[in-house]
Amino acid sequence: MQKAALKVTSQAVGTIRSQIFGSFVEHMGRCVYGGIFDPGSPFADAKGFRTDVVELTREMGVSVVRYPGGNFVSGYRWEDGVGPVESRPTRLDLAWRSIEPNSFGLNEFMNWARLAEVEPMMAVNLGTRGVQEAADLIEYCNSDCDTQLSQLRQSHGIDTPHNIRAWCLGNEMDGPWQIGHKNAEDYAKLAAETAKAMRLVDPDITLIVCGSSHEEMPTFGDWETTVLEHSIEHVDLISLHAYYEKYGDDRLSFLASSARMDRFIQRVIERADEVSRRKGLDKRVNLSFDEWNVWYQKRFEGVDQLEFRHAPRLIEDEYTVEDAVVVGSLLMTLMAHADRVDFACQAQLANVIGPIRVEKDCPAWRQTTFFPFALSARAAGHTVLSGSLETRSMDAELFEGLPMTQTVVTQSDDSSSLMIFALNRELEDETQLTIDLTEIGSALEYTESHCLGGGNLELTNNLEHPEQVVPGALREVVVDGSTLTVVLPPTSWSAISLRLVSPS
Repeated sequence: MQKAALKVTSQAVGTIRSQIFGSFVEHMGRCVYGGIFDPGSPFADAKGFRTDVVELTREMGVSVVRYPGGNFVSGYRWEDGVGPVESRPTRLDLAWRSIEPNSFGLNEFMNWARLAEVEPMMAVNLGTRGVQEAADLIEYCNSDCDTQLSQLRQSHGIDTPHNIRAWCLGNEMDGPWQIGHKNAEDYAKLAAETAKAMRLVDPDITLIVCGSSHEEMPTFGDWETTVLEHSIEHVDLISLHAYYEKYGDDRLSFLASSARMDRFIQRVIERADEVSRRKGLDKRVNLSFDEWNVWYQKRFEGVDQLEFRHAPRLIEDEYTVEDAVVVGSLLMTLMAHADRVDFACQAQLANVIGPIRVEKDCPAWRQTTFFPFALSARAAGHTVLSGSLETRSMDAELFEGLPMTQTVVTQSDDSSSLMIFALNRELEDETQLTIDLTEIGSALEYTESHCLGGGNLELTNNLEHPEQVVPGALREVVVDGSTLTVVLPPTSWSAISLRLVSPS
């Protein structure tokens, strides 16, 4: 058995915004059609919304949902998706080589968002469109003035403005795969001018400028610097995107995904802060990690291999327990950066690498990755506490000096309870983790624990066995005054809840 020790301090890192427990709905594959929206299903309501998906979205704790893309947005005409459904055009979607009927559009999404009790995050097309179209869209959505566009919205049955607060200025514009791909300077100038126009319509919005699509992009770093040099005065956040997968049998590198995410975040923060300093600004640009997940891209045949079809089955990965452990660790990294990460969106919500799976005539079910998200979302509003961790490290192929234990400790806003999230990267060994909470409380009470891993890591939840995997409880948890000792199974993710009997 390996050993690790954590000493927690009362010093706060930051407060966890509920918006880091976000999701993503893109017109891709069966995420919308046959996912959240399926009028022909016995599980759909009168508007065609899958009510079982809505219920699971709430259970999961999703706070914000990004829409309508993704790559899809870079060729999207928002006007196609409003007004009478029978009058909407059918288009070719070039991003995912699909046929888009536009029977689900902006107002349907907003109706769904209200039903699911989530905040919308809207993306504007800066691939094939630009400043005027973005200004028109926000006027249609948010303006209560008596103008042609607000009247148009009202004629579509939406009397009250949608009042959408968060807006993405395009999507992955650094990627050559993106429709309307631009170099950093061209994109930055367009984003800055679009931001200025959008704020003239609604000055109280949050604007997110595109950062790099992933850390391995050849332009990473320089892209962030150039984009922010042109736009920092006009935007609030910069985006990060990252997907992780297991390569061959390299489990340790897969378990290093959260460490790689942490490094990515740190490097973007450094670039953003440097631009702010160099320009003499008293402004901190925070982060929107608005696409992240485990995605086995090596299994995807590629867009150029697809035939034009409506709602094809695309990247419907069936997730294992091992995948859920990694997803849990990625959530830990996002929480650990509560001081700088304002939004985060797991891509995507349903079917397309989603924690929720859906078939027309069957109840929706929870993938293994549903559980770490739902359990982590309970920490929304908590304060992340700093601490010093002693644990052994190893070199993985994709990350040198990898700590074999990862921890995050959060305290509720009323200071009455704690949540401890722990990852054991040991492949075969248990780890005895001792946590010193003396600065937080003189007496603690163990409430509950949830654990994924430590057994058969290849198990999944699927249509035939939708409840094969559920989190179990840790078997060895001991509280002695202000010290907690737990035994973490090998290759596992755990969430532990404590009550403070006597706070310090």
